[in-house]
Amino acid sequence: MSFERVCALSDIKEPGSLRVELDDIDIAVVRFEGEVYALEDRCSHADVPLTDGDVEEFKGAPTIECFLHGSCFDLRTGEPTNLPATEPVPVYPVRVEGEDVYVDTESDGALPAAASN
Repeated sequence: MSFERVCALSDIKEPGSLRVELDDIDIAVVRFEGEVYALEDRCSHADVPLTDGDVEEFKGAPTIECFLHGSCFDLRTGEPTNLPATEPVPVYPVRVEGEDVYVDTESDGALPAAASN
């Protein structure tokens, strides 16, 4: 694992998301109910930024909603929780150290990532 500092914790609204542009990928860093998550900032259905959508609970899961068609993605797994999206988005391991948020940018995006605060 290779964690890279992506932002300060205070840069992310609670609840809310922040788009972080890295060399080869855009990541949505999301805060919800005291946890921090990271996933690719791209809806698997509509190819639009997820950070333009709302962060909320949907069917018992912490999610981010695609503003265009309303699909929600589980922040823990990247799995869509409703249609029209059917494919998951990649998620990345997150580590919070004090005020700094780190994401494993070398992860393959296939592993569920929950925050460790």
